[in-house]
Amino acid sequence: MALNLFKNTGIKLDKVCVGFNWVAIETIVSVKKGSFFGLGGTTVKNKVKVKVNLHASCVLLDSSKQVLEIIHLGNLKSKTGFVNLTCVNLSGGIDENDGLDNEIITVNLERLPANVDQIVFFLNSNKKQDFGDIPFVTIRIYEGTPDRVDKVLETLYVSSLPEFAGKTSAIMGKFYRVNGEWKYNNIGHPTSDTDTNQVIQKILNIYA
Repeated sequence: MALNLFKNTGIKLDKVCVGFNWVAIETIVSVKKGSFFGLGGTTVKNKVKVKVNLHASCVLLDSSKQVLEIIHLGNLKSKTGFVNLTCVNLSGGIDENDGLDNEIITVNLERLPANVDQIVFFLNSNKKQDFGDIPFVTIRIYEGTPDRVDKVLETLYVSSLPEFAGKTSAIMGKFYRVNGEWKYNNIGHPTSDTDTNQVIQKILNIYA
């Protein structure tokens, strides 16, 4: 279902934040204690946190489905300055309840060039970490700034969905124009791609 982008006052929302959040993977490791040169001792199981290295990106498309620009770790700001990736975090949070996003893409919808017709957001893991193992992965659309959340408009949780097991990237959602008005749709499509260009090709084939 399409999300109409309006403020609490009913005024059309011009600036929005797209926040991405994930947390470390908790795993069990066996540690041998009290052994002498590997002999004897007891085996103890400990919980450890494994850092998650995801990257938030988006691709800007025109009405002919041509790629205009890609915002990612190597290109944090669009040429016009109206789409920006901030709060880059290469390790992920520890507490899923901290209310903070690891990476945020800010979009000034009203100032975007007229040829920008769609903006599609995605996450990928260059280290091929399994989305099915990551306990908390979300995208949320909100009114505010990277440092302040005024109103959450939409949230999508993907880590609890079984189809994400064994996948290393996710097409999360997109902004698109309808009769000159911007709308947003969640997507939540898992893929096995690890390369940004592979994910973009899937976007063009399915969602553009």
